[in-house]
Amino acid sequence: MNKGELIEKIAADAAITKKQAGAALDSFTEAVAKTLKKGNKVTLVGFGTFSVSKRAARNGRNPQTGAVIKIKAKKVARFKAGKELSGKI
Repeated sequence: MNKGELIEKIAADAAITKKQAGAALDSFTEAVAKTLKKGNKVTLVGFGTFSVSKRAARNGRNPQTGAVIKIKAKKVARFKAGKELSGKI
């Protein structure tokens, strides 16, 4: 499912226009991104938790040349599915 299909599904289920559903989805993703950028987590009971994880710097290899390269440390977004969501899958 892509973003367009998700917007169509939300619009149909909530009996709203696609434009309103798109605005709601954009607002949700923006709120999650801002919260994660602050270093906090977003918990949706029954669905899951969005959080930020730190990856340490490490050495990797260039697959074409085999040369060792340095990979910088960075923060990454994580999602852990909740019990209800895991049960439905």
